[in-house]
Amino acid sequence: MLSIPSLQNQVSAEEWQLRCDLAACYRLVAAYGWSDLVFTHISAKLPDSVTGGEHQFLINPYGLMFDEITASSLVKVDMQCNKLLDSPFPVNPAGFVIHSAVHEARPEAQCVLHTHTRAGVAVSAQKCGILPISQQSTFVLASLAYHDYEGVAFRPDEKPRLQADLGDANFLVLRNHGLLTVGRSIADAFLSMYTFENTCRIQIDAQAGGELVQVNPAILAGMADVMRVATAGQGAQLAWPALLRKVERMDPAYRT
Repeated sequence: MLSIPSLQNQVSAEEWQLRCDLAACYRLVAAYGWSDLVFTHISAKLPDSVTGGEHQFLINPYGLMFDEITASSLVKVDMQCNKLLDSPFPVNPAGFVIHSAVHEARPEAQCVLHTHTRAGVAVSAQKCGILPISQQSTFVLASLAYHDYEGVAFRPDEKPRLQADLGDANFLVLRNHGLLTVGRSIADAFLSMYTFENTCRIQIDAQAGGELVQVNPAILAGMADVMRVATAGQGAQLAWPALLRKVERMDPAYRT
């Protein structure tokens, strides 16, 4: 077991809460089978009230499995992925290229969540993209964008094209690569990925069967209002407390 000194008394209460939420998100991604060993990232932007307006982020220590990550092991970095707080763990600047591009283009986004799941990559390789064949897909299609594959995403010159493709969408299919969600909170990004991942799994399963029935295009209009009704106006915050209880049952050490 890793021995990681606690940072709780070295950071503000606001930052500590963000660290706990992000560590919980990593544990949930592992629990739901969306992790790719150590090779994807979830980033969270620290609020201006903590940083004084500087762009600072929390990201996973490179080399730790997602179910090992704790609030104190998360690494604080700037836009270039330079460490801002001493940490014994390495970070992956190349892995932060996509995240920094999204955070730069979408300052309102607190969290960016990126996965390489089997179903997500499978659909990202399909020319048709996301099909309107499930209730889950209707939520994704309401705010969906695509970015073509340019090789392993470690070159900064790709960032302007990714930003232009993303626009104001909250769901992004990275062609031949995987899925990405953008959220105003960690809870929003997680719930969006839950919906996105299930959309892809359902699509792959349905394509293995008979002829597909597509959702009436008229139903796709106004899905933002439908989501507000479905979540009692609370959005992802409706499910997040229950998800935190799930993580607590699995291993309360995430918040150390």
